[in-house]
Order: sequence, then C-alpha cells, then structure tokens
Amino acid sequence: MSIPIQISVGSNIPIYWQIVDQVCKAVAAGSLVPGDQMPSVRALAEQLVVNPNTVARAYSDLVRDGVLETHRGKGVYVAGRRSVFSKEEQDRRMDQALDVFLHEAMLLGLTGAEIVDRLSAKLSVLSKSSTGETVDE
Repeated sequence: MSIPIQISVGSNIPIYWQIVDQVCKAVAAGSLVPGDQMPSVRALAEQLVVNPNTVARAYSDLVRDGVLETHRGKGVYVAGRRSVFSKEEQDRRMDQALDVFLHEAMLLGLTGAEIVDRLSAKLSVLSKSSTGETVDE
C-alpha cells in the first residue's frame, strides 16, 4: 500500500514528525480509516527514501498516541477511533494546538471574526470529508 506522504528534507521539521503529522491529517480527513493497513516500515522508508529507523520512530509515536495499532506478524493498521488520552491530556494538547494556531493567525493579521469564519469553514469541510460527502472547497 502506498500512502501519499511527502517529506521536505530541507525543512526544519524533523522527518519523523512530518510523517506523524501527515498520517494524523490523513486519518482526520478520512483518507485513512480504521482498519486500513499501513505500509511496512521498510516499504515506507523506501518510498520516502529515508532511513527505516525514521519511519519506525514515527510509527512508534503514532502507536503510542493511539492513531495506529500493531498486529504482531500482520503489520500496522489505522486504529479504531477511541480516546487514549485522559481529559486533562486532551485539554493540554488542545490548548497547545490552539495557542500555536491563534498566534499564527494573529501574525497574519486576521481578526477574531475572520479566524472564527475560517475555522468554521475548515471544520465543515473536514466533517463532510470524514462522512464521505462531496466536498467543494
């Protein structure tokens, strides 16, 4: 199985984190669904032309976070939707993500109303894509 992951070698973001981020986005968008088999560490490393240890680290983080699950002798699969984080950890992670998002939006000069409008539009698109509806962005 080939998944559409593209890495930027010259980026200041570590390659393993680029893999983690893109897999998470694919799961959130519904292009990877629970039960989908992921490529083996070796196959994805060859596809991306990176060290297998880099892919193994990304997979390890994704398994730890409950995005992927391993089936011994069978491979790595997208995990069923379940919360593996306590309420406190969910709040901490969400607050951290919101801080980054809002600081970036404010740096771009967006007003509070523009931020809310853009967020609502994006949430609508993501909700439709995860239910299989046709999305016109």
